[in-house]
Amino acid sequence: MKISPVNLQAIIAIGFFIAAIGVSRAVVNIYSDKWKSTGVMTVYLRALLGFLLAGAIVLGYYSFAGIDVISGRW
Repeated sequence: MKISPVNLQAIIAIGFFIAAIGVSRAVVNIYSDKWKSTGVMTVYLRALLGFLLAGAIVLGYYSFAGIDVISGRW
């Protein structure tokens, strides 16, 4: 079974979004003192959250436009 690159890109965008939801739940649990963590770990998780959301938005936008950015062929 062969998946088109644009559909694969959309699946990866969905995966990035689900991962971003998981990271955001971790950040909320750290800020509400349910989990103990250092300030460095919180900064790392917030940076990771930003990159995951940016990746999900960019890949989702280009997959709706029908442009394959993963393989580099425009």
